[in-house]
Amino acid sequence: MTELDGLRAIVTGGGSGIGLATATMLAARGATVACLDLKPEVPEPLIGFTADVSDDAVADTVKTAAEQLGGLDILVNNAGIGAQGTVEDNELDEWRRVMDVNVLGMVRVSRAALPYLRGSAREGKYPAIVNTCSIAATAGLPNRALYSASKGAVYSLTLAMAADHVREGIRVNCVNPGTVDTPWVRRLLAAADDPDAELAALRARQPTGRLVSADEVAATICHLVSPLTAAVTGTAIAVDGGMHGLRMRPTPPNS
Repeated sequence: MTELDGLRAIVTGGGSGIGLATATMLAARGATVACLDLKPEVPEPLIGFTADVSDDAVADTVKTAAEQLGGLDILVNNAGIGAQGTVEDNELDEWRRVMDVNVLGMVRVSRAALPYLRGSAREGKYPAIVNTCSIAATAGLPNRALYSASKGAVYSLTLAMAADHVREGIRVNCVNPGTVDTPWVRRLLAAADDPDAELAALRARQPTGRLVSADEVAATICHLVSPLTAAVTGTAIAVDGGMHGLRMRPTPPNS
């Protein structure tokens, strides 16, 4: 038996990357997991549901998934999209699109999930929400104005939700990954003028000298949703190879 046996979870963006890694790890630890994604092609025992978090109809999908699971104890708000550029580079329609997915997407899904999470709390469990945020919420990264603004909103939303729902027995936390080796990042690298140089730059900005793995983020999310961490709420955990706090000396040439 594990600490997640019998728990029921929804993971948005669960079809690939961090979402799929998280859903797979939750299931391996005993949870029953529904994955909401634009293309929910997930292996058993995961249950796939087609959903778009930027569409108000996602609320109906959350309800359908929760009813099929027989309730809900865990929500992982992971679905999101990226953006590059300074404050001048993206059209306003792109700002609206990214905010709609990255911020309002979490709002839509959370609103639909909360009645079920309250039910979990009444059953004496320790329901939890984890939002996938980013180191971009707390560190100034070049050419990431829009993305950073959206993740800054996610960070603030996490704290506000934690305060609003703590006395209902619902915990809300977030993870702040650094650059994660996901299909989306690999597509960005492939589109760069010099993919090898861009990959080297991404690795170099994290003190560990490597990209974060999706499984490393998933393990942190699983830690936060576990009943063993029932006292943890309103917390952001950086999974970034030390990027948020370490200031390393430059590596000497030819070292």
